[in-house]
Amino acid sequence: MTQLRTLKLRTLPEIVLADADYDRLDRLAEAGRDWEIEVADDLRTELDRSRVVPADRLPANVVRMGSTVTFETDAGRRMRVTLVYPADANIDAGKISVLTPIGTALIGLSVGQSIGWSARDGRSHRLTVLSVEA
Repeated sequence: MTQLRTLKLRTLPEIVLADADYDRLDRLAEAGRDWEIEVADDLRTELDRSRVVPADRLPANVVRMGSTVTFETDAGRRMRVTLVYPADANIDAGKISVLTPIGTALIGLSVGQSIGWSARDGRSHRLTVLSVEA
């Protein structure tokens, strides 16, 4: 592992995932590689660094699949979205896919945590989770 990658991983917030979400997301990340979806590699990175717990032990303030999340961007924009699998995504209804840069950034975060993410246009952003609803 390069020094830069090691430093980057050290600066990322700890994330936690429910075992059932982890298993399904693992399959999704692998399938995404077959489709050459770039963000699938980012999802794989998040899965690799996550702590996995039984679903009934996942704290209520952690972003999981199906959670409705309110977050604020570094530009001061507040957003409320529901994190869903790609087949259920509907941006007009506020449902964003976990296979988007922002969806991948959100998975496993808890209230108060911040993370950087890169938009598809390459620009870097930062978001902070303000609330999580199951």
